[in-house]
Order: sequence, then C-alpha cells, then structure tokens
Amino acid sequence: MSQRKVVRNSDVMTNKYVMVDGLHTVADAVKHAIEQDVKVLFVNKRHENDEFGIVLMSDIAKQVLAKDKAPERVNIYEIMLKPVFSVNAEMDVRYCARLFERFGISKAPVVENGEILGLVSYQDLVLKGMMAGL
Repeated sequence: MSQRKVVRNSDVMTNKYVMVDGLHTVADAVKHAIEQDVKVLFVNKRHENDEFGIVLMSDIAKQVLAKDKAPERVNIYEIMLKPVFSVNAEMDVRYCARLFERFGISKAPVVENGEILGLVSYQDLVLKGMMAGL
C-alpha cells in the first residue's frame, strides 16, 4: 500500500490578495482590487491584539451596491467580517476542506506566526491540492 503525500495549505495557497486598512473607503479598496486583479481584500490589524478582517466582492455587492450606498462614503470596517476564519499554513488540505464544509466558507487566509501568507479556496484545494497529492 503506497503512502499518500501530504499536501499542505502552504503548497496550494495563492499569494494574490490585497491588504487594506479598515478606514479605507469601499471605492478606494475596489480600486486596489482592480489594480491587483483580486477578489478578496484582507483588512489589516489596527494593533497587535486585534484580528484580521476580510471583505469579499459579494460583501460589497450585498452591503453597498444592492443598498444603493455611495462607495466613497462607506468605510471598509463597516462591511468587513471580523475576526476572519483562518487556517494554518501547515494544515493538510483534507482538513482544510472539512473545515470549509463544517463552517460554510469557501476561502480563508493562510496564517503563520500571526501573519497572513496567502489565501486558500476550494478551487485551490481541488485544482492544486488533489493533483499534488496524486
């Protein structure tokens, strides 16, 4: 019986994300997202005892666009999810997929030593993780 290769979140994550400040306006944050071609915004900690936040494009669509709010007048902290559910860089992707299913999420920051290294999603787990483990 062959041993299955362990594939970790750090093996499949993407480094493509934008870090913004909670005081940025949605308009500024969207501009950064477009410039960097990303669909996820992480919100930086305000101090060492704070937690990271996250804003998805769907959050902006639901909380700003659908409610006809001016993106220049809405701050990121008003629509972010905080604290964000994060996963360890060394976690096996199988366990990450189980956590996603259990908590109903589809992407999470990959964290090591209290810092965000990247982003992992179902797409990464399947397209990169399953192929790497074969």
